[in-house]
Amino acid sequence: MTLLERVQRAGNGKEPRDGLREIPGLDALKEQVQTLVSADEVAALQMENPGRARNEVRSACRRVFEGSEWSVVSADRRARLEGELVDAVFGFGPLEGLLADDTVTEVMVNGPRNVFFERDGRLFRSDRAFSDEGQLRALVDRVLGPLGRRIDESSPMVNARLPQGHRVHVVIPPLALDGPVLTIRKFARRVMTLEDMEAGGSFDEAMRTFLTWAVRARRSVAVSGGTGSGKTTLLNALSCVIPHQERIITIEDSAELRFLEHPHVVRLEARPRNAEGSGEVTIRDLVTNALRMRPDRIVVGECRGAEALDMLQAMNTGHDGSLTTLHANTPEESVARLTTMVRYGADLPVDVIEANIASAVDLVVQTARALDGSRRVAEVAALSYDRERRRCVVNSLFKRGEAEDRGRWTAAPAWTADLPARGCADAEEVAAWKRACCLAA
Repeated sequence: MTLLERVQRAGNGKEPRDGLREIPGLDALKEQVQTLVSADEVAALQMENPGRARNEVRSACRRVFEGSEWSVVSADRRARLEGELVDAVFGFGPLEGLLADDTVTEVMVNGPRNVFFERDGRLFRSDRAFSDEGQLRALVDRVLGPLGRRIDESSPMVNARLPQGHRVHVVIPPLALDGPVLTIRKFARRVMTLEDMEAGGSFDEAMRTFLTWAVRARRSVAVSGGTGSGKTTLLNALSCVIPHQERIITIEDSAELRFLEHPHVVRLEARPRNAEGSGEVTIRDLVTNALRMRPDRIVVGECRGAEALDMLQAMNTGHDGSLTTLHANTPEESVARLTTMVRYGADLPVDVIEANIASAVDLVVQTARALDGSRRVAEVAALSYDRERRRCVVNSLFKRGEAEDRGRWTAAPAWTADLPARGCADAEEVAAWKRACCLAA
């Protein structure tokens, strides 16, 4: 889409009349800027130097404001109109303010008139809106264009990642009955650590210590939870305590994990099929190839299909200490879901699959979102295999109810006794932790 087309679809911006004279607004500014700036030149400049392209449009706006008809418009109003036009042409239009707000974690657009956002785990309705469906669709095209993605009636759904890391999902008519639906999941500029999550109330010091030990002792961990429960945030925090001498390979559908300090990280991202229906690279393809890349740890952003089979095989063949997330409401359900996903890739008996799950996954960490919007670790469970019953057994180690501030430990996994030998903690630290958790030393 050319700059001229973007300007034309930026919004109506109509202003009320002042007596017999209409106060110029966004429409008038757009029309007059189009007479001063070359759309082709600025569009080309946007590809080479985005900052200079914005300056060209801002300079044109200032030249327009020198006209006599703009003398009735205040300086503040002129500055606001200039910002709105630049946002509409280059940015996210009405959504620009929400995306610039670090306290907003998700933006949801349900058609042109309904914009919602999430802050502190709660949903709020925004007073921002698009002028019409055309302006919203123009924004969708502008967002997806540089990413090499296309959306139309033949392919009315798309999932993509913005350069700043935000995840974007779009559904358009005829699937979306009330106009295009745009969802943007934002990710903080600063990576949250386990210490940050402890300070935020997600868990206490004893849980932080336990999770740190689990990663450093190379326990394979599956983070389970519902949508928006903080799975990816916790997975990233766990990844931050992986020793720096280890080689990490991350595999994601849309790259969200970030390692700002670890010196040896290889990031892989799946690719959907192109417009011709070819070129797809799945999570399973990446997991299979990652095994040939000499990984110490494999971190899969989310298992949701047949790649679960390859992930379990990797964990069972020397790549212990790997991490992944999956959608499930309880640790018991996570075992059932993993079993189902493995059967997508291989028609194996259920007992064989459950034996592999129990052998591969040491811990299931269950996350949940409370009614007040806060995210927390609700349960930690260890997996084992009962050979007589031929099933995977979920042994709960920790539970935290909805109204509880701390939660209760009921057992410690056997591997905590090996922490001193592994150099992860000395015997006194382990004993002190057990006392703090009211567990037998």
